[in-house]
Amino acid sequence: MRVSQGRERPLTVHHLNQLLLVCSLVLLVAVAAVRISSRSGLPSLLVYLGIGIAMGQDGIGDIHFDNAELTQVIGYAALVVILAEGGLGTKWKEIKPVLPAATALALGGVAVSVGVTATAAHYLIGLEWRQALIIGAVVSSTDAAAVFSVLRKIPLPTRVTGMLEAESGFNDAPVVILVVAFSQVGPVEHWYTLIGEITLELAIGAAIGIAVGWLGSWGLRHVALPASGLYPIAVMAIAVTAYAAGALAHGSGFLAVYLASMAMGNAKLPHWPATRGFADGLGWIAQIGMFVLLGLLVTPHELGDDVLPGLVIGLVLTMVARPLSVVLCLTPFRVPWQEQTLMSWAGLRGAVPIILATIPMVSGVEGSRRIFNIVFVLVVVYTLVQGPTLPWLARKLRLGGDSEAADLGIESAPLERLRGHLLSVAIPEGSLMHGVEVNELRLPAGAAVTLVVREEKSFVPLPTTVLRRGDELLVVATDPVRDAAERRLRAVGHGGKLADWLGTDGGDGTR
Repeated sequence: MRVSQGRERPLTVHHLNQLLLVCSLVLLVAVAAVRISSRSGLPSLLVYLGIGIAMGQDGIGDIHFDNAELTQVIGYAALVVILAEGGLGTKWKEIKPVLPAATALALGGVAVSVGVTATAAHYLIGLEWRQALIIGAVVSSTDAAAVFSVLRKIPLPTRVTGMLEAESGFNDAPVVILVVAFSQVGPVEHWYTLIGEITLELAIGAAIGIAVGWLGSWGLRHVALPASGLYPIAVMAIAVTAYAAGALAHGSGFLAVYLASMAMGNAKLPHWPATRGFADGLGWIAQIGMFVLLGLLVTPHELGDDVLPGLVIGLVLTMVARPLSVVLCLTPFRVPWQEQTLMSWAGLRGAVPIILATIPMVSGVEGSRRIFNIVFVLVVVYTLVQGPTLPWLARKLRLGGDSEAADLGIESAPLERLRGHLLSVAIPEGSLMHGVEVNELRLPAGAAVTLVVREEKSFVPLPTTVLRRGDELLVVATDPVRDAAERRLRAVGHGGKLADWLGTDGGDGTR
């Protein structure tokens, strides 16, 4: 399919139907590809890129697409959604102990990686310093989605997952600033000027993100919306607001949206499971659309001369720059060598580098098309190499986490007129609440189990009713004891009958 250069034709209902059919088919194929990637252990990134390439001018679709500016705009929008989804799923109790180490790796690690990779690109490949610095900055950002897509079957220690997750959420912001600075027309500013600019933008973005997230959480917890389906929309709207406010204030919008989403994700918002599922679905759609579009933008027959440079730069990045940055940044925090080894190999590059590679194309930097091709080759090849081997390496390093009791799924709906909350509690497989009697829950005064749904039948429980796996409980709690009731439920879910009165960790980091 080729884009017509002649007189524009009016858009008809028939054209719209054709467009909807193509988009729906692509989405269905991409969703089916999720299953393929989960079985093969490959990050879904490669599957979606493959779909885009197959639709492109060298594939069966023969679609000619070369609009780098449109790709960048859509990519930025998709990254906002992906970062919001990642922030909503980040548990503060997991990243809090490793926050200093993760911050050092996100900032200092980027600096080390840019320096080493740019030097290799200049002396080994022969790129000009501007081009070398752009490539060094572009490939310095890690992608948590790619990492956890291949590690989802292996429970890692909380320390490792916390550092990987926090690093990937934090390092996008400084990398974007560096790529934009290196892609500007004219001489590159002095390094100390860039450091000051990065520090200021990160500070502004962090302040706005935390403020918007806290205000949004407070509002959603104290205002009862007329429909439960409005809560997921409100949460995503607040996250996008944080990005827009941060960007308009000349701060880091990406850091703002991540921190705002993390604040809301740890605030026990009403209808949280529904909100989490909605955000997860939007994240998948954003990834699918973004990767397919990036696959369309690349021209496979032009990659031949850039395969070797991509492999060389990727080898330096994987075997030298990433391990060196991990050792220098994490050794002062006494991180064990096994964890440092896994984190060195887990520095997967995903969507962000390919999107950032469109910035010099839009800015008109000389050789920008070659930069894009090199980054594309690097990301695809080394994701294909590192992704499937990560689970094997984690097992060899004996970093599999201990199995824990499954956490309860608790959804809260505010009862505005009654000044209370209706908690919907799902007892999953593996929960130690199985076998506990209702009276052994010892809920605080002002909270009570009002209904039990078991095998599609509901009944009002007695104090001696024994709870089972798969049960769903409806718990009514007044506003003052809502948090205490939820902590108690989580405590029993983790500790069973032996859970002390509000003394066992309720799974949210509070006691």
